[in-house]
Amino acid sequence: MKERIPYVESGGYVAYNNEKGGVIEGLKDDGVVDLDSRVEFEPDWLSANAVITSWLTDAVMYELWVASDESPVHKIYYSDLARPIGKIMFLKQSRAVKQLLGVNGDNADHREKEIYRRATRAYKALSSRLGDETFFFDSRPTSVDANFLAHALFTLQALPETSTLRSKLLEHTNVVSYAEKLRKAFVDPDPSSTSVPQPLSESSTSDPKSSHSSWRSRPKSKPKKEKTEEEKTFRRRAKYFLGAQAVAILVFLTLMAGADDSEVDLDEDDDFGHNY
Repeated sequence: MKERIPYVESGGYVAYNNEKGGVIEGLKDDGVVDLDSRVEFEPDWLSANAVITSWLTDAVMYELWVASDESPVHKIYYSDLARPIGKIMFLKQSRAVKQLLGVNGDNADHREKEIYRRATRAYKALSSRLGDETFFFDSRPTSVDANFLAHALFTLQALPETSTLRSKLLEHTNVVSYAEKLRKAFVDPDPSSTSVPQPLSESSTSDPKSSHSSWRSRPKSKPKKEKTEEEKTFRRRAKYFLGAQAVAILVFLTLMAGADDSEVDLDEDDDFGHNY
């Protein structure tokens, strides 16, 4: 991911994800679009955003840096580095995450149960909130959609099949189908690409700047070393974590501009295929 700077482009305007608190806040501060203008004071919206950005974020960090071995993290984040350097960076980040999550030798089992219990509650609440609707709130995308879609796609595509968090998410049919629908429409529209895993069980108009919007990532100028197919797969999966954050914005701009007059593009590096 260090080779990509994700951004949203609307005409001559560009919002980078590493500036102004991210793409969503950047577009709001610059007066381009405010996804949450109609819902930001609703208690349900505040609660939904809170559990996604706290409980579910904690669960992903725990699985990546504490519960799993080094291999997936290395392939996603450190594959361009020498193995010893990647190992050092992993250990450093793992210690930082343990400290952030309050995990130590005395309470490791208790904290793990608590983290997964919170994630389970969050998935149940979000699944109930979504129901059969297209979006979580107000029949249009908000930052809740952007944040949850980023989480869902990363969890389903990047985490291993043995992941506890992944299996808990797969228990909720409607949110998995929701993520798949938006993935096909805006993130990876190639019909030949592999869909997200099937759920394990059943449960519960114009843009002020331009009518053309796109989500892209800027390639690094220096040449990349050759990667194995496995590394390419992991790095492409990691792309969802950043790329999906812009989907709600793109959906909003597309709906406002009109289906006939707007276009959404996702430019992908040639290193990434459409199979994962």
